[in-house]
Amino acid sequence: MKLSIVVPIYNVEMQLIRCIESLLKQQTEKLETEIILVNDGSTDNSGSIARKYAESNTNVIYIEKKNGGLSDARNVGVKHCNGDYIAFVDSDDYVSDNLYMNLMQYMQEDYDMVKFKIAKVQENGDTISHNNSPEFEEKTGEEAFEILYKSDVMTEVAWAYLYKRSFYIDNSFEFAKGLYHEDFGLIPLMLLKAKKVASTNVGFYNYVQTENSITRGSETRKQKGAQDLLKHYDNMINVIERYRISDKSKENIKIYYTNCIILEVNNLAGKNRKEYIKQIQKRKMTKNIKARNFKQLIKKIILNISIEMYLKIR
Repeated sequence: MKLSIVVPIYNVEMQLIRCIESLLKQQTEKLETEIILVNDGSTDNSGSIARKYAESNTNVIYIEKKNGGLSDARNVGVKHCNGDYIAFVDSDDYVSDNLYMNLMQYMQEDYDMVKFKIAKVQENGDTISHNNSPEFEEKTGEEAFEILYKSDVMTEVAWAYLYKRSFYIDNSFEFAKGLYHEDFGLIPLMLLKAKKVASTNVGFYNYVQTENSITRGSETRKQKGAQDLLKHYDNMINVIERYRISDKSKENIKIYYTNCIILEVNNLAGKNRKEYIKQIQKRKMTKNIKARNFKQLIKKIILNISIEMYLKIR
């Protein structure tokens, strides 16, 4: 069994060694790994560090390209994958020892996607929290999506899954180039396409909390992030009409996207906040939210009156 691990790299010289070292430990007699390091036009020493690892390790591949963003780097990396399965790791994160070896049974059983545990950690390695997923096996993608989104876990992050390479390639999946929240725009749609999905809390991926996230960035960065969420929503609406999925699954993904987009209001201020709310209202997205009991009905009525009021009581 062979696993391809795609690592997009951009100006992470201080974190890159920890990331790569954790991936080198994943190779075992039973699990062959190839680590694909994609330097996305770094201007620091990241490229030099990555190149040296490729020169001294036969299972490390180094690719250098002009800066095109995270999505483009991932897409380029996938084109160089030769493994049975694909994993993504962000270059400022790292994985626990034997993470992928512990997931090997799912690879052998031909799952399309396998979700695993996430640990939020500080930059010094101290654990902040663990994000446990509900554990299950032998679920369809539609069943898995409903379980995960109702459990309020991080459903949409690319690095929280293994992907069968044939499933990934045959469906021509790609991350949207030039847009923030690229995982949000793709991973839920991938789940709905999958035929066989599992979720386990064996091992974990260390998600390092940094100051470079969109929600902590400048107002311009936050505004672009919010507008890109709307673009992903528009694409989702078009895509799911071509999917052979149940009406319930279509309803679920619309609710999921709508809730995420409404919550993004909290990251905006002033004119950007007002314009974003107008864009939500223009798309009539609040109609996606369903009321299944009296309490939810009251919230839905408030949501239809005012998104600002809804966020205060949510």
